[in-house]
Amino acid sequence: MKLSVLLDTSFFIRLLNDEDPLHTNAVGYFKYFLENEITLKVSTISIAEYCVLGKLEDLPLKNIQILPFNLKEAERTGEFASIIFNENKVNITKLSPRAIIPNDSKLFAQCDLDKTITHFVTSDLRSKSTFALLRKGFHPKFEIITIDVPFTETFGILDL
Repeated sequence: MKLSVLLDTSFFIRLLNDEDPLHTNAVGYFKYFLENEITLKVSTISIAEYCVLGKLEDLPLKNIQILPFNLKEAERTGEFASIIFNENKVNITKLSPRAIIPNDSKLFAQCDLDKTITHFVTSDLRSKSTFALLRKGFHPKFEIITIDVPFTETFGILDL
């Protein structure tokens, strides 16, 4: 089975802005994944987030599989959001009449249900803290890579 990663909106923002302080790291991860035949995936949720300020045609989609958000992901998202709300001590009255589900919960559900995804790649440190809350009530099968650390350090590669 070929391994894959799910790329977050924040990853694309850094990848496509050569003035961003994390641009070099994003490019390094992008090249590393492609060179090592790790399938790159993006959720339709992240595409929607990106398109708030960016354009669809700016995304390097020819190298990336698009992951739709479906019924099974919706169900798992509810489970994940419940754990995260509980760990954040969100009062039940704030969830009624309807809870607003953070996109991280949705993306984490997609990562957990896709058998090939090993990592969620982001520059959003809030995602990392949300993931830590989730792990208190569930054992997801994926890990988080934050691109504030260069890929060479993450994967133990000598940068010669």
